[in-house]
Amino acid sequence: MPRQARLMLAGQPYHVTQRGVNKRAIFMDDIDRQLFLQLLHRAFVKHHIALHAYVLMDNHIHLLATPSTHPGLAQAMRMQGNSYVQAFNQRHGRSGPLWQGRFHSSMIDSDAYLLSVHRYIELNPVRAGMATTAEDHPWSSVHGNLQRRTDPLLTEHPAFQALATGKRQRTALYAEFLRDANASADLPAIRAHSAGQHPLGDARYLQKVAQTLGRDVQVRKRGRPRRQGTGGVETT
Repeated sequence: MPRQARLMLAGQPYHVTQRGVNKRAIFMDDIDRQLFLQLLHRAFVKHHIALHAYVLMDNHIHLLATPSTHPGLAQAMRMQGNSYVQAFNQRHGRSGPLWQGRFHSSMIDSDAYLLSVHRYIELNPVRAGMATTAEDHPWSSVHGNLQRRTDPLLTEHPAFQALATGKRQRTALYAEFLRDANASADLPAIRAHSAGQHPLGDARYLQKVAQTLGRDVQVRKRGRPRRQGTGGVETT
């Protein structure tokens, strides 16, 4: 079965995930992690991608990014991915693929869900038991977004900037948002849409995306629909 074309629109934020083949590690040490970020920054600058949040885990990565052109995200991820695999294989004396297929990307409704995905990404190490707080994980955008250090990779999204006009107040509000006890409420929706690479947003947003792309973007249950009045499945 041919792969479905990606849902790509310029100017829309995307939750991007990429995993190691067979769930294997994609980083052996901090040199690998630093190289990955350097190559990511180079590719995103070349293809005009704004990066808002990221986290490097042991065998996968999460990004929140906005491309300025329709093909930009795919071009940047291909450029970065190929360069990193080549360097990784050479450095560690291995050969063969490193990624589990192509990267996943899910379009995000910036008004309703962007900050939730932002938080989801930066809390990933906490959910995985790798850190007590988001700030305990060194390979994350949380340090730049909380002004703990300068991070040249990051560009604040307008939804993030809308938290407050002043940077100090914005940082304080986002830090409070990270510690919100209700942070897990959006997990099922974020995970489901990311896995299926479906847009994440309300009905109005999905309708707008569908009209722009000229195709259905709703999440559909797998399998054939049940026949009315019976417990069987419809046959065609």
